[in-house]
Amino acid sequence: MTDPAFAPILRRGVTEVIVESELIRLLTSGKALTLKQGFDPSAPDIHLGHVVGLRKLRQLQELGHKVVLIVGDWTARIGDPSGQSATRPMLSPDQIKSNAQTYMEQFFKVVDKDKTELRWQSEWFSGFTLDEVIGLTSRFTVAQLLAREDFSSRYSSGNPISLTEMLYPLLQSYDSVAIEADVEFGGTDQKFNCLLGRELQQSMGQPPQQVFLVPLLVGTDGKQKMGKSLKNHIGIAEPPHEVYGKVMSIPDALILDYFQLVTDVPEEEIAGFREQLKDRSVNPMNLKKRLAYEIVSQFHGSQPAEKAEEYFQWRYQERELHKIEVTDTIDIRADTVSILNKGMPRWLMDNGLANSIGEAKRLLTQGAVRIIRKDGTSEVVKNDTAELAHGDKIRVGKRRLSEIRRAEKDTA
Repeated sequence: MTDPAFAPILRRGVTEVIVESELIRLLTSGKALTLKQGFDPSAPDIHLGHVVGLRKLRQLQELGHKVVLIVGDWTARIGDPSGQSATRPMLSPDQIKSNAQTYMEQFFKVVDKDKTELRWQSEWFSGFTLDEVIGLTSRFTVAQLLAREDFSSRYSSGNPISLTEMLYPLLQSYDSVAIEADVEFGGTDQKFNCLLGRELQQSMGQPPQQVFLVPLLVGTDGKQKMGKSLKNHIGIAEPPHEVYGKVMSIPDALILDYFQLVTDVPEEEIAGFREQLKDRSVNPMNLKKRLAYEIVSQFHGSQPAEKAEEYFQWRYQERELHKIEVTDTIDIRADTVSILNKGMPRWLMDNGLANSIGEAKRLLTQGAVRIIRKDGTSEVVKNDTAELAHGDKIRVGKRRLSEIRRAEKDTA
């Protein structure tokens, strides 16, 4: 049973902890733990998929523990020599340094920089001798490495696997030995490598690290895990309005997962969202607006989040307006006309845009009367007065759209 004091850390947004009882023992020991987070600098940008695990690091930092961020500058030089993986290309030292700089700037938007130690793999691997490489490989068998899913599938399908590639998980495992990691963090797709590190530590006389696995966030396509190469990602450094718009594009089925994994919205409130979606008492778009606001404000602040919300609302409403065809025209006797003295309800009724003054007042109160100007901008009629001009359109409700035009002067 999970210690209630650690339930928010060990339960929300967590797939598996190996071994949970040991981790709880370490957390209650009073020791400042070393939390290992590896970084593959094949791409510079952090997206929401990375944030799931980074939020856990931050939570544990707040309890006094230290994050060690390892830049995989040595394994990045290996890449995937077979060309099978587009997400792990070979990189030059300059590319690695550039990617690492960008990554760290974004990393510290989530993780506390003052409680983080930065290490580069080259600190220990640049001096590795051939004896040490052979000694490392002797601790594992080919059968163990072929148990890894991607190696196994490629081997069974007859695709080549280079010996260099097989070194990749061994080197990543040695990182845990080099920094004497107490806990390693990763997505569920990193389970094999994390467990390999645990095993290597034991074989080299160190206490085995605990393994903290978080779920893989599904991308905006609603099908595959979020990734830049799949173009289904939401980058945390993207402009606020782009982040907001991308969140609004996710399938409704992902709303609760995103709230759970990448926001601080309380569990009780998320449970309420779940019930509302179940009994259809809430429009999913309203929940997505809340979600988008939470995410943008987390990385950019509340004011940019508000502006992003306004921008989305304007863009969305404009798209909706353009879907409606003009059904009628309303003649005015000059280029412009002002409707004053609280005459808007009667004007709407007289021009066939409402069935009664009562209905017109209700539509105005609901914000359902909108003027679309000739320049493409639009505004809600919020009171009983308005100014209309030749070429404007007036929308009432969802389906009625009339164009304002100047009547021809009498020539008699």
